[in-house]
Amino acid sequence: MSNENMILKIRLLLLAWFHLRSQPGPPSLVKRFSYKDIKKATDGFKRVIQSSSQGASYKAKFQNGHLATVKEVKLSDEDDDSFYREVQLLGRLHHRHIVALCGFSTGSKRFLVFENMEKGSLKEHLSDPLKTPLNWRTRLHIAIGIAAAVEYLHFFCDPPIYHVTISSSTIMLDENLIPKISDISLFNAAANRVKPPTSSRCSKECTEQGCKNMIFQLGLVILELITGQSSEKGGVDLVQWVQESQFPRSIHKMIDPDLGNSYDPRELNGLLNVARLCIKSVDKPRICTPQILWYLQKKIGIARK
Repeated sequence: MSNENMILKIRLLLLAWFHLRSQPGPPSLVKRFSYKDIKKATDGFKRVIQSSSQGASYKAKFQNGHLATVKEVKLSDEDDDSFYREVQLLGRLHHRHIVALCGFSTGSKRFLVFENMEKGSLKEHLSDPLKTPLNWRTRLHIAIGIAAAVEYLHFFCDPPIYHVTISSSTIMLDENLIPKISDISLFNAAANRVKPPTSSRCSKECTEQGCKNMIFQLGLVILELITGQSSEKGGVDLVQWVQESQFPRSIHKMIDPDLGNSYDPRELNGLLNVARLCIKSVDKPRICTPQILWYLQKKIGIARK
């Protein structure tokens, strides 16, 4: 057995041990806000960030000066049980690269209150010419951070969480440009209900389609970080490019012009290899989630810098 395979095997055993040691206990205390609190904090729901059929998101500033993002939650189920389970399960998520749930409000309308992300979305920083371009080192840290969050959602949550949209629009950046996934749903898409947690062993291999989709989306985000191009509409062009046998010859044409020559070619090749692995994972019978994060940390070598 090679040293690399031995290191990966030890990592998987440690992850399994930590998972058994961290089974969920009582849900974390999440603050409950009144409808009046939410309305006042959002200036009468005028501070709209975005709006969709699933509900609007608002900038909020509470009386104590606390800044937050408030998201309206629309459920077809009128019973509050599903919503309360959503709050309890989201309240258990504690990871540096996942936007934290700060509170909730229920009644005729339901809201989730999340921590404020000062720098907005990754998409804004890649596409808005008025924003300072992200340097190469920051982009590497973003790729590794999101990969760590995917590993956490798949390997450390019971049950594993697969209803996650990972894109440059849902990856938010805090004041230090630390990336955090913001779009996590525990609802069963078909029944629009939250499944209560079950005691189950966490698998080190990803065989669920939802998990494969998460890894595929991670690959698209990595390609966006490299090229600066959007993959919001399915990423067909980027996927086709990275799967072409001759793609190494066109790398220099695809790199985000904002990067100039300020990147490490070895790290670029490592990042592209990870992106290809993620893209191909959809067609594989199984994929080892920790392997992706380990590959990023080991092969790119950013952990040592």
